[in-house]
Amino acid sequence: IFLLIENTFSIFSRRKKSFAGEIVLITGSANGIGRQVALKLAPLGVTLVLWDINDEGNKETSRLAQENGASRVFVYHCDCSSRDDIYEQADKVKQEVGDVTILINNAGILLGKKFCELTDEDFEKTFRINFFSQVWTCKAFLPAMVACNRGHLVSTASGAGLVGLYRMSDYSASKSATIGMMEAINSELYHGGKRGIKTTIICPYFISTGLSKSFKSAKPCLFPVYDPEYAASRIVDAIKKEKFYLIMPPALYLLGLKIFLPRKAMLLFESYVKYPESMDEAFGQK
Repeated sequence: IFLLIENTFSIFSRRKKSFAGEIVLITGSANGIGRQVALKLAPLGVTLVLWDINDEGNKETSRLAQENGASRVFVYHCDCSSRDDIYEQADKVKQEVGDVTILINNAGILLGKKFCELTDEDFEKTFRINFFSQVWTCKAFLPAMVACNRGHLVSTASGAGLVGLYRMSDYSASKSATIGMMEAINSELYHGGKRGIKTTIICPYFISTGLSKSFKSAKPCLFPVYDPEYAASRIVDAIKKEKFYLIMPPALYLLGLKIFLPRKAMLLFESYVKYPESMDEAFGQK
């Protein structure tokens, strides 16, 4: 109910963030949502800082962003599963570009394995990239935001972080941890008087990126698989409006009912939308 009220007010809100002069760092910027968000921000007067392990893809994002109007783009090779690499690249950004004012944590992986198929290394890798990378980037860049009481943390979580889903034990756990951490950080900032720092948590269903390009929704009217460009436009709009949550599609709000319903009701709902069959088809092949 709270999220519905917040979204209703945001529709009529007149205030929108101006991006001019902001230093925006995007992790996982070489393709997919990260690239599309960079392209949407490029003509808005920002300085873009692009982090990815895929150097060629990142250079292409930089080229496209400059074609779209970006005047300052900085490209860094960064392995977001490595704490040392994140801190090392963060120091370079501070020295060569300046203090990051909008941090968009977008890097992530999705393995799509059943729990007993996941190795310990699989779980650790998923958590390092999906969760701990966001811990380390926030540790690196949040103190400067706190010092001037200005900034914006944007976290790409997932609808799977709101409820555990089939073939997603590691992914759901990592995204749930991310949501909990970002809510806690938001609370600390608010009660610490640092209300000039905003937080936006992105919780999408499937988006047709490299993570899940083979996934086909059995009920697209309820749960469409969004195009990355459309998803990026929604994300940029949510940052402009300083929304705390962006949940898409709207049917994902139904997941909020899980605390009022028996677990079997959620399992029956998964069966109705044929979610397990869709996941098996996308990720079940050897």
